[in-house]
Amino acid sequence: MYRLMIADDEALEREGLEWIVQRMLPDTFEIVQAENGRRAIELAEERRPQIVLMDVQMPGIQGLEALREIRKLLPDAKFVLVTAYDSFHYAQAALALGVKEYIVKPAGREQVASLLRRLAQELDQEKASRAEQLTLRSKVSTLQPLVENELALILMMDQAMDSSPEQLAEWLDFPLEDCRCLVAAFPGSESADERRSLYESIRHTAKSFGPCLVSSIVEHHLAVFLRKPLQTADEWKEEPVRLARKLADAARSVIKKDVSIGIGSLRSGADGMRQSYFEAVFASTCPDAVCVFDGLQRSGLSPAPGRDGADREGWQSYVMSALQRIRDMREEQTLTIVDRAKQYIRQHFARELSLEEVAESVHLNQFYFSKVFKQHVGETFIDYLTGLRIERAKQLIEEDVLSLKEVSYQVGYKDPNYFSRVFKKVTGAAPSEYRSRRK
Repeated sequence: MYRLMIADDEALEREGLEWIVQRMLPDTFEIVQAENGRRAIELAEERRPQIVLMDVQMPGIQGLEALREIRKLLPDAKFVLVTAYDSFHYAQAALALGVKEYIVKPAGREQVASLLRRLAQELDQEKASRAEQLTLRSKVSTLQPLVENELALILMMDQAMDSSPEQLAEWLDFPLEDCRCLVAAFPGSESADERRSLYESIRHTAKSFGPCLVSSIVEHHLAVFLRKPLQTADEWKEEPVRLARKLADAARSVIKKDVSIGIGSLRSGADGMRQSYFEAVFASTCPDAVCVFDGLQRSGLSPAPGRDGADREGWQSYVMSALQRIRDMREEQTLTIVDRAKQYIRQHFARELSLEEVAESVHLNQFYFSKVFKQHVGETFIDYLTGLRIERAKQLIEEDVLSLKEVSYQVGYKDPNYFSRVFKKVTGAAPSEYRSRRK
């Protein structure tokens, strides 16, 4: 039900319009009446009607003046100008206020009802559109950290992906230009809960600082690609250092240990940002809590993994070796996750089981889990689940102990008719036909 305000200084006109609305459009509108422009403005603020019928000629604050004020309060409301034949010129002035509808007195019942019915339909459509946009925004906000993580990992490891870094960057509205990479290196003894809290704390800190990409924690470090603000003219070194100190404080509050943060040089493009990442990994091996690669180059220092110093080829070799370890570890972790997921499905396929539940069991977002599962298993979650259920159903049917309805329940289908359709689609025969063949 929508709220309709009728503003007219003539009580008979207000009552007549209300009667038409209640008679022609029952249970559609809650109606409020205003006898002058001032009262219309007050009621607009108090009751916030979605549709306003406004007479242009009223004592005190005129209709157009009231419309102007109400428009500021309710920019999304539908406004209808009510005018007499000899005041039609008011309609032209109302156009400048965004009023697109008008009624000329005396208006017929069907004309009023038809206009209000159309406006109510417009409100319904706008309401549905807003709900759809909110749903889409919610989905996008869920997907964004996953896409961001994938892009960060591509920049770190040069992974072969279906999408190019430029495509992902465009989706995230994050141009691959003028970025410095910060790498936070951790002691490596954090628990799973600590790592989760550590990631969330660092991500929140980095995002509050400016446009950036934050990778997941791989091995014992994560990367932040921080983009230089457009208005900054110099090489922009102090702000990344300030962020590095904030990241160190955020990490320390979670794991109660010191972390090392390296900062790469300012670079553009996927290759340039990957080089900045290499530099940041290298700088994170310095004894200092925060170390800038540019400063190391100028001083001629070249710390190695053991923090004792080495030549450039040495540190490049170290970085590539570390990246390979990260790749291997990520692949191993992914396979372990998939194995755990398959085991969970095998244990619980005989009841209602959703993708969300399985993803949660292995502590992954459902969208990312769905992608990883299909990539490593070769089929979707639902196809894998269906395969397990139908194989078990075939065994039970061959044993010939349970009725087909009971078999359906035993393998996780609460609707025997649906079970029969799925069984036939997979095996080519209905459950009853399959049983008769085995006898």
